[in-house]
Amino acid sequence: MNAKRKPKVSVIVPNYNHARFLPKRLASIWAQTYKDFELIFLDDRSQDNSLEVFVKFVQGKKRAYKKIINTVNSGSPFKQWNKGVEAARGEYVWIAESDDFAAPTFLAKLVAILDKNPKVGVAYCLSNLVNLRDQVIGDTRAYTDDLDKNRWQKAFINSGRDECINYLSLSNTIHNASAVLFRKKIFMAAGGADTSLKLASDWITWIKLLNISDIAFIPEALNCFRVHESSVRERFENSPKYIIQNYQVAIFLSNQFAIPADKLKQIKTRLIELWFKKAQKNKFEFLVKGNLEIYLTAFKIDKLAIFRLTKLFFVRFFHKVISGFI
Repeated sequence: MNAKRKPKVSVIVPNYNHARFLPKRLASIWAQTYKDFELIFLDDRSQDNSLEVFVKFVQGKKRAYKKIINTVNSGSPFKQWNKGVEAARGEYVWIAESDDFAAPTFLAKLVAILDKNPKVGVAYCLSNLVNLRDQVIGDTRAYTDDLDKNRWQKAFINSGRDECINYLSLSNTIHNASAVLFRKKIFMAAGGADTSLKLASDWITWIKLLNISDIAFIPEALNCFRVHESSVRERFENSPKYIIQNYQVAIFLSNQFAIPADKLKQIKTRLIELWFKKAQKNKFEFLVKGNLEIYLTAFKIDKLAIFRLTKLFFVRFFHKVISGFI
């Protein structure tokens, strides 16, 4: 590909200490049947031999690529997203996380959707969940079955605002950036990736993009999302900060959209259930300080949060006691 001609797609690979996964990640990019793309490799001051692995892989390959190497770790993958998109020359952007990999037709099928539907700013596919040994252990419908068991079984196109109010208000239904192809102009118009939260910033970023564009989904598992045992995400999702960030997303969303009263009630109920579940699982993490921090955030959207939590606790407690006598 002529480096001076703008490619249709910019493939951004943000990397930090993923040298062992890079060969498979990069090979799955090079194997794409859709060839009109450039590669932008972002290394966030890795302490392993990631840069060496990348240089060795691209050596001798005829493909436009760029290396952006941080001298100081950014501390945020979402800052890296913004840096990569700013450097991108393509109309469409794929943030291909460095520990994931994709089917050869990933780009071909998602590019076709964006080409055909100019109002769609975000297109994504089903993802297989894989472990550290590349074994498939499930798919991302496991994360959405409690919302709707049938919806993600078939392809759909939806209004971005409707998607936010009815689905992203309850859960981050776009679980993995590697499964997404989006329009650069929409990303930039939305103000780029949110960088305020540790792990939920992608969730707010999708909401920002879908506030000004529509969404498309295909139920083919064209992406493989790697699930790390004992990962930072796993530890974070069992801490008070995880509940706080869920409330912060709900607050952000309620400030952006006119949410119907029944949907707002559903959001609050779901958050209380999540709070109760995590607090029960990790009692020592959620002692007075943890619960107080959550409440101070929850109060901004749900002034009856403590009452709802206490009510739920007693209902579950008495149900357990009564069940023991039956």
